[in-house]
Amino acid sequence: MAELLCTENLCRSFGGVMATNRVCFSVDNQGLTSIIGPNGAGKTTFINIVTGKIGASSGKIFFKGQEITNKPTHELVKMGICRTFQINSIFENLSVFENLRIARQAKDGGSLRIFSSKQNLKAVTEKTWALVEHLGLKDLAARPAKNLAYGDQRVLEVAIALAGDPKILFLDEPTAGMSPAETRQISKLIQELATEICVVLVEHDMDLVMSISDKITVLQYGCTIAEGTPEEIRNNQQVREAYLGKEE
Repeated sequence: MAELLCTENLCRSFGGVMATNRVCFSVDNQGLTSIIGPNGAGKTTFINIVTGKIGASSGKIFFKGQEITNKPTHELVKMGICRTFQINSIFENLSVFENLRIARQAKDGGSLRIFSSKQNLKAVTEKTWALVEHLGLKDLAARPAKNLAYGDQRVLEVAIALAGDPKILFLDEPTAGMSPAETRQISKLIQELATEICVVLVEHDMDLVMSISDKITVLQYGCTIAEGTPEEIRNNQQVREAYLGKEE
């Protein structure tokens, strides 16, 4: 199977500090890959580069065989590379449905203005309702986003990203600040998504990572120190030392 996305020796330095250091990473069309590592390991920097938020100092990124290094975010989104952030990025005063309709409209192009094609608006509305029902948000569709429980807000943010029809979705600490029940809710959603598209998860909750990941990449000081299945990573001595320190 051809790789969906891969990086070759990807680097990014800040003031002489190498935040991402020759990272080689690859994922296929489906499945769940987690990126883990201690604080400061370069996880968020790495996905910021891949999703166009910041540029690479050197190295290359390929998507479906095409080089996309340093392409702007809006171009990558159109290609099917989407992400969520550590902090919610939703329109709080708009309803759940309106948040998703705007995202869907941005994907399809056009405008919601009065002189827009009624046929285009009908298609956007139908696609939006399909997404609402697919993600189990029908009962919340009319509710202002600011009135949602925190866990539902994170689900909405994932839904907004999905409105762009991503081929690969990067999730940056989606369970941060969640209760155990909310974590279970979104982890189930993530697992379901990974059967349809490629999902890349950056997460600190090791129990979650080990229970739902197909593959795990471990970063330390901007470098890849291990890759493998959850079982392989759990038993990797270098990973243990990265998290726990070397035993005396």
